[in-house]
Amino acid sequence: MDFELPTSLTDYLAELDAFIDAEIKPLEEADDNIRFFDHRREDSRTDWENGGLPTPEWEALLREVRRRADEAGHFRYPFPAEFGGRDGSNLSMAVIREHLASKGLGLHCDLQNEHSIVGNNIGLLLMLEYGSAEQKAEWVDDLAAGKRFFAFGITEPDHGSDATHMETTAVRDGDTWIINGEKTWNTGIHAAHRDIIFARTSGDAGDARGITAFLVDPQADGFTVEEYLWTFNMPTDHAHISLSEVRVPHSAILGEEGRGLQIVQHFFNENRIRQAASSLGAAQYCIDRAVAYANERAPFGKKLSTNQAIQFPLVDLHTRAAMLRALIHETAWKMDKYGPFEASQQVSMCNYQANRLCCEAADQAMQVFGGLGYSRHEPFEHIYRHHRRYRITEGADEIQMRRVAGYLFGFMSAGAPKGVERK
Repeated sequence: MDFELPTSLTDYLAELDAFIDAEIKPLEEADDNIRFFDHRREDSRTDWENGGLPTPEWEALLREVRRRADEAGHFRYPFPAEFGGRDGSNLSMAVIREHLASKGLGLHCDLQNEHSIVGNNIGLLLMLEYGSAEQKAEWVDDLAAGKRFFAFGITEPDHGSDATHMETTAVRDGDTWIINGEKTWNTGIHAAHRDIIFARTSGDAGDARGITAFLVDPQADGFTVEEYLWTFNMPTDHAHISLSEVRVPHSAILGEEGRGLQIVQHFFNENRIRQAASSLGAAQYCIDRAVAYANERAPFGKKLSTNQAIQFPLVDLHTRAAMLRALIHETAWKMDKYGPFEASQQVSMCNYQANRLCCEAADQAMQVFGGLGYSRHEPFEHIYRHHRRYRITEGADEIQMRRVAGYLFGFMSAGAPKGVERK
């Protein structure tokens, strides 16, 4: 097996770095835009008087970055060439996501809202895989350009990790469906042009079959945002929504009727490996910053780095990062070679380990930096608060471990998913 990254990929990383230096860094430093990343970041990003949503100025800045990235040919990198992309693979996206996250906070990659100059547009990938010809004609171009977005409505107030017991239902009435139910942690709904709502259309509670995905207009009659849920890391765009007699046409179904959980698992596997790579990159950033600081700081007349109490925790984190990097690369390679469902066990391994590693690395960096590390004048508290979320969302640590156990002890087999965990 060849462990060398392709020259084309390493060359592309250099191309991205040059683009960041030429286009993104100057924008970040203009008009006090640095307020979105320095100690003022949480306050500058949050509209405290409007449900805690992101401020219009923050979201406008992100749109400008996406526009520049798209114009330069970077935003669509993972998409098929026919849609302006470069046919980026799961392996290349994992490497890119780690690379960008390892550069620290900035307009090039802000993980709090999955913003990146290389788009992580799972909505488009799902549309290309499961959309009808009519749906693709309506949505692909704008999704590819980052002009329109999908939210993802699966978690419910009384049902977190077990999607098969969801209570949201859809009943057919002629050429339409009537949807009733509630969803929570419906991320991005304030800006979404459609919400992918998952509802039971047949079968019984606990059945993997019988759940269908619908593209629902958030402006539809009966669709209500009840509240935005404030979180450990603000701003918030995580809504609790209700659907009361919401009517959608039959053409709003995404994928096959009754096979919605396949879309869910596809979404999770594609997103989890990229999230794992991002968490790894952020962890490596914290490790590298802590090492550099320990080599500079000299209390009591000697550098911090001469103390084994400083060395050993960072050595352990650095070693774990190296091992995780190898597993992420192998897993992404398997997904490219055999399909998104054939590496589900490894995806779960990568995801829960990377998210734990990032939180531990951010915490250790805080400890090395002391009081300064605890302050908002360094990025570690922000990194910790954000990545702590991923130990719960996208499948909690325990759900990921349970999934691995399913394969390890023979309760599950590779291939098509048999059930699903979710946000």
